[in-house]
Amino acid sequence: MGFIGLGVMGRPMAANLAAAGHRLTVYRDSAAAREALGDRARFAGSVAEVVRNSEVVVLMLPDTPDVEAVMRGEDGVLAALRPGALVIDMSSISPSAERALAGEVAAAGGGYLDAPVSGGEVGAREGTLSIMVGGDRAAVDRAAPIFEVLGGRVSHVGAAGAGQVAKVANQIVVGVTIEAVAEALRLAGAAGVDPGAVRDALLGGFASSRVLEVHGERMIKGEFEPGFRIALHRKDLGLAVEASARLDVPLPASGLVHQLMNAAVAAGLGDHDHSALALLPDGRTG
Repeated sequence: MGFIGLGVMGRPMAANLAAAGHRLTVYRDSAAAREALGDRARFAGSVAEVVRNSEVVVLMLPDTPDVEAVMRGEDGVLAALRPGALVIDMSSISPSAERALAGEVAAAGGGYLDAPVSGGEVGAREGTLSIMVGGDRAAVDRAAPIFEVLGGRVSHVGAAGAGQVAKVANQIVVGVTIEAVAEALRLAGAAGVDPGAVRDALLGGFASSRVLEVHGERMIKGEFEPGFRIALHRKDLGLAVEASARLDVPLPASGLVHQLMNAAVAAGLGDHDHSALALLPDGRTG
């Protein structure tokens, strides 16, 4: 197996696959990747080297241009793909770009799945990611042993690109909920009530959520190490805003939170965890 993209999410995912006994060739080399993987993986000098040695290639990259460059580059995935190899893109990118890449891989004689994930660094480390998969059933069945290592819940939601649509929907729910939690805790503090006590109370009722549990605690403690960076979540909500215009589907709350994330990036918070949305003064965009 090949694994391309050893960032905050990719490193623990690759480490879990290696620990489960998969023979890995990975790209790219770094001190953090060496620390995570040790001698349990072979480090390649190029994308093409990874792909030539792999029956399955997993991508975990930040954005659409990164995936397109790795796929279509002179020494990229498509140039080196073995007949019958399976490409699994677990990045979060444009659904339309994903559909185009799936067609190009099929034309090159390979299989393709888009399989973006939710659960953040904690889920990646613990192997409990929620995986949203687009592609044909045979390819999903082939990838099952990989997904079993990486995820606690695997959902096949449709054809190529459908996984990315589900991920955009996921990011709408998470982003809007983060802002709701931030506003609730901000209100509690302004009213002279302990935000921690309010969070504990809400966790026992209908307002309870994973966002309130994890990110509410981050907000109260002021601990904003990613996690999942605001800059990346802004990118995902940008996909939602683009889809809103293209499909003529109103997404007013998504648009507002996207503006707030734009403001957060402009304020220098882009590399903070997305729960740092709570740091915007008065929740305003400027």
